[in-house]
Amino acid sequence: MPTRDVHATTDHPTTRPTRAARAGLLTALSALTALAAAAAGVAFAAPAGAAAKASATASPAFLSPTDLPPHRSSAWTADRVKKGVPDGLACVGDALPGYDSRYREFRTELDTGAVQLTIVAASDTKAKALATRLNKEIRSCETRIEQSDPDEGAELRDYGTLAVEEGAHVYGLHTWTSYGATDIHLLSVGRDGRAVTIVQWGELGDFGNAPVKAFKKTTTTAVKKLY
Repeated sequence: MPTRDVHATTDHPTTRPTRAARAGLLTALSALTALAAAAAGVAFAAPAGAAAKASATASPAFLSPTDLPPHRSSAWTADRVKKGVPDGLACVGDALPGYDSRYREFRTELDTGAVQLTIVAASDTKAKALATRLNKEIRSCETRIEQSDPDEGAELRDYGTLAVEEGAHVYGLHTWTSYGATDIHLLSVGRDGRAVTIVQWGELGDFGNAPVKAFKKTTTTAVKKLY
């Protein structure tokens, strides 16, 4: 199925993924919508001082539950910030390098979940290259899903860039199966100096269920909070 690219034309790679990679991708997509069990969280705030010094030495701050798109019937809760990479990260898992990374998972009492992953690179140049690669991985995600199984489908929509710090990009991804499962995800990649952050939101449904405007606000907040 061709990508409906609202703001940009993208290219898809032709290399077919391995069976293990395909299975991991689909497991990740399902995991994002199946987050359960609430826990109170903490965020790491950047210390006061010059912006350049903070970018070089501070731990990036994370979203709070109230920063997520409002849920129609349930409040958001969050885990504490953890080191490493979350299991339920869609589309970009194979592209994540061994940089210093932390993440925070969010959930509601129903079927809606979210996650934020932040990676600190060794330099601004490396962070820029990482953000570029992550955007390419998301843009090829639809093709990789559809290549994995004829009974599985996907549609990617490009919701464009956001003018915040070094920039952010927002996407929507609808996935479905022949047996009736359907999930909607909103994904974004943003950068501030050496820090790159990925925010993902997901629930059962399709593009009609996606709070795009609110998610763009969430992404803007996530990038501003980094330093």
